[in-house]
Amino acid sequence: MNLYRFEVTIKEELIHVIIAADSDEKAFQLVDIELEKRFLKMPEVDDISLYEKRKINNGAGYVLSEFETIL
Repeated sequence: MNLYRFEVTIKEELIHVIIAADSDEKAFQLVDIELEKRFLKMPEVDDISLYEKRKINNGAGYVLSEFETIL
């Protein structure tokens, strides 16, 4: 199992999405599902970028900073 960190761009706004999944394909599918849960009406997504991928083990995590982006 892996922990994925995605950066999603919607109307020039950057959103971080963290997903736990068994494969890259499943992780991208789960990003869409999580976005649908977050928004009343699914917005038009400009870009979904896989920013980081880590094996899940005891103590795995991320520190998110507004200054740390790939854009």
